[in-house]
Amino acid sequence: MGASSGLLGSFMVLKRMSLVGDALSHVALPGMAIALTFSLNPIVGAIMALTFAVFGIWYLGEKTEVYSEALVGVFFTASLAMGILITPEPELLEALFGNIENINLFDGLVTICGSILIFFGAMKLSDRLLLGVVSEDLARSMGVKMHKVNLAYLLLVGLVVALGVKFVGTLLTGALVIVPAVAAKNMTKSVRSFQIMSSVIGVASAACGILVAQSLGVAPGPIVVLISISAFLLSLLFKN
Repeated sequence: MGASSGLLGSFMVLKRMSLVGDALSHVALPGMAIALTFSLNPIVGAIMALTFAVFGIWYLGEKTEVYSEALVGVFFTASLAMGILITPEPELLEALFGNIENINLFDGLVTICGSILIFFGAMKLSDRLLLGVVSEDLARSMGVKMHKVNLAYLLLVGLVVALGVKFVGTLLTGALVIVPAVAAKNMTKSVRSFQIMSSVIGVASAACGILVAQSLGVAPGPIVVLISISAFLLSLLFKN
């Protein structure tokens, strides 16, 4: 999970879409609420809600003049309001902040398989995504179907967010994706090393956060994020 979210976060930073992961994490809330209402696994509800939102954002972005970031903001606010209204109160706190202690075997298997899919999907799209960062018009002139690439990219973002909400909650999942990538950007000078360092910081933050949280007897989600932020602050020294 840490490796895949860090790798995908590197593309989000390069595409200047750092807040998209944070906004999409709130879209998962109503899906989790509906899943809990029907006694389903919250991850299933989060994946369904995010898939619907991603297709909606992608379609409207292709058919209208509204920027993707603005569309994400619309879906974010609507989903957050709906999620707070319909999420059962006992589960609301866990949905917002996550609880790694309640992760079962199914959650673990889904997370492992999803993380592998994200990792290899991001690597397969890497060259086309980077070309799109330079210029989408140039990419299209070279025969790259950027509308399909952007859809696949948004689906990967939605999947990594859906997997993260069970661990750190809808309020902190965006940080799990973005902070390691921002820290890695300060430490590296090439795209390849940037991607590798993003994954390394993501893994290290998750592992250290869980160990520290267990020793302190507190929720691991906030600790994982704080360790990532510590890595970012240290990275500023390398940048200087």
